[in-house]
This record gives sequence, C-alpha cells and structure tokens, in this order.
Amino acid sequence: MAARLEAVPSVHTLDLVDLRRLSSAHLESLLDEETRTWQAALDWDFQKSADLVRRFVDLRALSGYALMDGGQSAGYVYFVLEEHKGLIGDLYIRRAFHTIENEDRLLTALLESMIGASQVKRIESQLMMIMPDPARRMPGWQYLNTYGRNFMLLDFESAPALAEKPAPTKIYLEKWSDHHTEGSAQLIAGAYASHIDSRINDQYRSVNGARRFLYNIVQYPGCGSFFRPASFVAFDMRHGWMCGMSLASVVGNEAGHITQICVAPAVRGTGVGYELLRESLACLREHGCRKVSLTVTSANHEAVRLYERVGFRTVRRFSAYVWEGFSSA
Repeated sequence: MAARLEAVPSVHTLDLVDLRRLSSAHLESLLDEETRTWQAALDWDFQKSADLVRRFVDLRALSGYALMDGGQSAGYVYFVLEEHKGLIGDLYIRRAFHTIENEDRLLTALLESMIGASQVKRIESQLMMIMPDPARRMPGWQYLNTYGRNFMLLDFESAPALAEKPAPTKIYLEKWSDHHTEGSAQLIAGAYASHIDSRINDQYRSVNGARRFLYNIVQYPGCGSFFRPASFVAFDMRHGWMCGMSLASVVGNEAGHITQICVAPAVRGTGVGYELLRESLACLREHGCRKVSLTVTSANHEAVRLYERVGFRTVRRFSAYVWEGFSSA
C-alpha cells in the first residue's frame, strides 16, 4: 500500500485540472511564455519541446496536471512512466501566477498520482524553472534526496582559445556513429559506478539503462537536437578500447549544448576529457554557435574545475530531485 505524502500548505486560487481533459489551445499562452523564458534565461530554443507537449496533449496522452485561470492554463506539470520509475518531464508556471504555493500544488498532485501507481518505486526530476529556495520544504520531502546542479555557459567571444594538449594516454577520436552505441553504453555503466550522478539518474547504473539514455539523447529534443558532427568517441591507441566520449546537441540558431562527457576511470586526469571537450567545442563553433552550455553536478568538483578552465561559467543553479522509499508491501 503506497504511503501518502505529508500535506504542504498551499493557496487554492486556481482550478487544478487533469491534463488529459485539455487541448493544446488551453496551454498556448503558457507554452509561448515558457519558450520565451528559456530563450532569455538560457539561450535555449524550447520550441520543439513545446511542440511535443502540444502534440501529446491533443492526443490525450500526456499525464499530468494544469492550474487553470478561466480558459487558459496558468501552469502545468507532466510525467512519464518508465518501468518502475516516474520521470517529471517539466513544470512551468506563468510569471503572473508563479509562487512556491502553486508549484507545490502541482507537484503534490503529480507525486500522489505517481505514488498511487503500484509499479512506481522511484521518481526523478531536474526542473530548471522552479523557484530556488534553500529553506523550502518540497512536497514529499520525507522521501526526497536533493542534488545541486550547475547550468554553465561558455561564450566564444570571451572564452580563451583552447590549445591542443596531447594526452599522456595516446588516443584517437572518431565521430559518433550509431554502431558506437553498445560500446558507449558499457562505458557509461563503468564510468558512473558509485558516482554521484548514478544517484541522480539510475540509467547510469546498468548497460541496459545507458542504452535507453543514449537513445533518448539521439532521438528526442529534451537536450536539444543531437548534433553528430560535434559528437566523438575516444579510443586508446595501444589497446583499441573505448575510453571516452563527448556528445553534443544544438539548442538554438547559435547555441550548442554538451549533453554528455564521459571518461573511463582508468584514464581520468590524463587529459582525455579535455581533448574530447575541445574537439566538440571546435565543431560547434565552426557550425556557427556563439555560445555552448552544459549541466554538471555541483559536487563533481573535478568536472566543474575542468569546465571553468576552458571558459564555462555558472549562470544558473538548480536541483535534481529523487523520491524513493515511499512504497511498502
């Protein structure tokens, strides 16, 4: 029997409605504002993600809730189920209605809906647009672990030129191809064993999970449009084994994003990560990108220092949330 969340006080000034009762027309002004907000705050074109929301809402296939102000949505949240895990895909509230109380109301409804699904044992989210408040008690706090994350941005106009630094481990790079998926999945599972990021995303814990992670990056626009020319895998020249990768996407007309940097434990600290990052950045710049972003866990100090050395700076802090331990037989 699933546990019930401890209630969080909220202000009920808007109607809470199941998303499956709505059409995309109800969300139009909200999605337009969210698209403008992502562009202004993060140099990120949210339009493809917004179009997916419109499509699935019109199919009555998107699970979640909206706060309604008359005939228009003032805010929404949605989730997807993946085996025994729930993923909160997005939460956004229009500026005129954006309060912690309204965020909590959406999150509480969503969490109770997912916890009520008997197969769900874990819920993950990384919500960029919710209000930061260290003193806040999140809905479901009794089951919650929180991990700080940095959204970092590099501006090519002000960033230093990246010198080639041959790694002590002799490597050669290949551009991404789909036949690299299996080797990359094995690399991810090995590289993130006991790593803090595997607590945030449990797909990092197994080869099967890493395959799904890579498929989502390549096929869906959540991290932008996958950009093969700036995505690389690295191989150890002596033994021929894959020892690193850097995957990139395009998130705007002149904006790129590093979706994944992964280096095998055996070659960490040898410059392999730097060389992969340098090559991806060079290709994005050649493609016409003026800026490149990435996200990193704040406690991953080694990675943060690498990104700062090449010119990235933190422009936004947000949290990854994981709810577990709420189910019992």
